[in-house]
Amino acid sequence: MDVRGYIEAHRDEFLSSLKEWLAIPSISADPARAGDVRASARWLADHLTATGFPTVQVWETPGLPAVFAEWPAADPDAPTVLVYGHHDVQPVDPVEEWDTDPFTPTERGSSLLARGASDDKGQVLFHALGVRAALAASGADAPPVTLKLLVEGEEESGSVHFAELMRANRERLACDVAVISDTTMWAADTPSMCVGMRGLTDVEISLHGPSRDLHSGSFGGAVPNPLRAMSDLLSGLHDADGRVAVPGFHDGVVEASEEERALIAQLPFDEREWLETAASTAAAGEAGYSTLERIWLRPTAEINGMWGGHTGAGGKTIVPRSAHAKVSFRLVPGQEPAHVQECVRAFVADRVPEGLRAELEFGGPGVRACASDLASPELRAARTAMERAFGTRVLYTREGGSGPEADIADILGAPLVFVAVGLDEDRIHAPNEKVEVPLLLKGAESAAYLWEELAAARRG
Repeated sequence: MDVRGYIEAHRDEFLSSLKEWLAIPSISADPARAGDVRASARWLADHLTATGFPTVQVWETPGLPAVFAEWPAADPDAPTVLVYGHHDVQPVDPVEEWDTDPFTPTERGSSLLARGASDDKGQVLFHALGVRAALAASGADAPPVTLKLLVEGEEESGSVHFAELMRANRERLACDVAVISDTTMWAADTPSMCVGMRGLTDVEISLHGPSRDLHSGSFGGAVPNPLRAMSDLLSGLHDADGRVAVPGFHDGVVEASEEERALIAQLPFDEREWLETAASTAAAGEAGYSTLERIWLRPTAEINGMWGGHTGAGGKTIVPRSAHAKVSFRLVPGQEPAHVQECVRAFVADRVPEGLRAELEFGGPGVRACASDLASPELRAARTAMERAFGTRVLYTREGGSGPEADIADILGAPLVFVAVGLDEDRIHAPNEKVEVPLLLKGAESAAYLWEELAAARRG
């Protein structure tokens, strides 16, 4: 039986297993669900053992557990591949907006609805089906590569212990390439591979002035106003061309190649349709870049919220005692979150008027951006595998979001390849999350071919 035939023959079995796993409410951000996250890890460990992985372990962390599995290749010279995903899921609020119970997986046409269906349990589990299909088609007892899986339990709550888990197990996790299955494709009829993700750092800025709110008639115009100072500060984040104006912010930025910009331009992007999705009437951003380039290739600063003074009904004529704002910065390859944070500190310090005091609280060390080498043999192998499965050309995209992928590349010293089949319309992190079952099966087929293509790339 060939790979595709095996997958089609085991479709119902695969879906039954996935539904069983999706029924476990493994919400890592909710302390009350910690037991469910552990149950999810145990379920996956048992499933991978039943799949045939000779080594399967649940790895504890100071928080919630990850799952590690390994299946050595028969050939000691075969490459080693690490697959990364996560088994925890987002909270389900607002639950009243779900059409079905979030943890009662429900088929609706070609879709499977449940929290975690696309992000990321469905995309983790297709690898188990893929390796079985590869073995059935080849008649071998072991995959053509040494296959390792590392499935995290805290990705949806910040991956706070993940980097240290990898450092502590660096030798066990050593690999020649890391395969990421936690992203999306351009569209169901336009398969694509992600080749990069932006990084992130965020900050809450507070400006403190008088020790109490002051009467604006008695004191206004004679003492510094924290809200006015905050407005000036935030308006200075960008120049007239929409470029982030924080001095030093762009240090180290690796500009996208003309080749990649040309590849992005080949995507069937309809800006009018995109604006409808964005619930906006106009596109905006840094001059000289297309909308997709702004989302994927450029670093940004976004004001997420600002507040202070009187916000209730009616007027209250005061000079407020404080002002606050939350700002997030999306980063691109070459930018270091720690350096960006220092630049932001200096930017604020240089712009706070005398009589005001600034406090900055960053939301952790930040996340570095990551990108694949478009010329790497591993990327070519992955693209070939997906093209074999989908029967059409596979394009390249990036993603504007952030994750722990840069830590994987840095700590393990391995190139990244993204093989995933989610869609933007899968409503990940939102009510009514779903996944397209035919795409999960194509993911399994891609995985089955990927091990063969990577082994061939090593030999060739």
